[in-house]
Amino acid sequence: MRIDILAALKDGDSRLPRRLWLRCRVGSCRPAVPRRPPRPAAPARRPPRILHDLRSGRPDVSAFPRAAWLTSARRALTAAPSAALGYDDPRGRPELRRALAGYLSRARGVRADPERIVVCAGFARGLALLGEVLGTTVAVESYGLWIHRDLLTRAGARTVPLPVDDRGADVSALYTAGARAALLTPAHQYPTGVPLHPDRRTAAVDWARATGGVILEDDYDGEFRYDRQPVGALQDLDPERVVYLGTTSKSLAPGLRLGWMVVPEALLGPVLAVRRETAETCGVLDQLTLADFVDSGAYDRHVRAMRLRYRRRRDQLVAALAEHAPAVHVTGIAAGLHAVLELPPGTGEPVLEAARRAGVALEGLARFRHPAAPEPGPGCSGSGPGPGRDALVVGYGTPPEHGLSPAVEALCAVLRGTLG
Repeated sequence: MRIDILAALKDGDSRLPRRLWLRCRVGSCRPAVPRRPPRPAAPARRPPRILHDLRSGRPDVSAFPRAAWLTSARRALTAAPSAALGYDDPRGRPELRRALAGYLSRARGVRADPERIVVCAGFARGLALLGEVLGTTVAVESYGLWIHRDLLTRAGARTVPLPVDDRGADVSALYTAGARAALLTPAHQYPTGVPLHPDRRTAAVDWARATGGVILEDDYDGEFRYDRQPVGALQDLDPERVVYLGTTSKSLAPGLRLGWMVVPEALLGPVLAVRRETAETCGVLDQLTLADFVDSGAYDRHVRAMRLRYRRRRDQLVAALAEHAPAVHVTGIAAGLHAVLELPPGTGEPVLEAARRAGVALEGLARFRHPAAPEPGPGCSGSGPGPGRDALVVGYGTPPEHGLSPAVEALCAVLRGTLG
């Protein structure tokens, strides 16, 4: 057989198949049945295209004040001493810390000493730094941003959930949580949108004083309050028991990566020690620019303009839902850049699936629940995220100005088609 095949190959015998497989072993060789080439794998399913982005936690970055920022950048760079371009103080540039101290005192009621302000690369980096310093169990709100929980976990801390209702986080649970620190959003609970009740604000500080604990105050969008007077910072109640954290991520743009912490005296040394070990600082030019932006009044003007813009967007969303989706109850709209849409029971997943098919990016409230929080059960009440609550978290601040109306129309179409 081997000789016949070799001869046929040599003579170009057309009777041979185009592909010939041989099974061979020592002392033998025989032709095998021709095999077909494997079929190409089916292409992976592409995620649905996002036509309208209504996810929360994002500002309208198209509204970034480019001209005013450029003016501040030129002025700051012209005035900057040569030494400013060297290795930076681990707390950040003194020009920015002084500007922030004045602004935070005036706008948010924070008791801020420039010497105790630490500039960091956004809120997330500040939180990770504190998690590394504290290295303990941290109580977090049962509904909150999963990224923050993950940051604390990677920094060596363990997180335990605090119940959240229509009065904000139930801080009475701190005494049994076994935590030495608590991460709270007192001005505007994320994502439910409720402020921490005054009694609970006092109770949280009382817990910290009684146990030696620390409160980490996330003031992520405190500038944007519409129907009531702004809720002042919790830090004002006890600057030695509260770390105040702020950021430009909502007021200007997350891409700036600029945030700050107002740190109690007892934590300042450990925080700076970690920063020195990592040689971690923020870009000097951005710090100097923000300092000028705040000192010149441009920051206040921008925040006022955006507050009016976001309020109009909120009103447009609420009016459209009242007309086209009356079964939906809108909550958490007194402040911030998002709203919570309460849906009829059992409709949450169908609405999210319909939105995905329509290219509308949305998030369900359930996505924000801490994994260790109690599983949903039947029934709910109040404006806090009760058990069994089907709801959407809709970011009306995300689309550019020209994209809001189409996004709201698409959302209403999804709700009409799903809820009837």
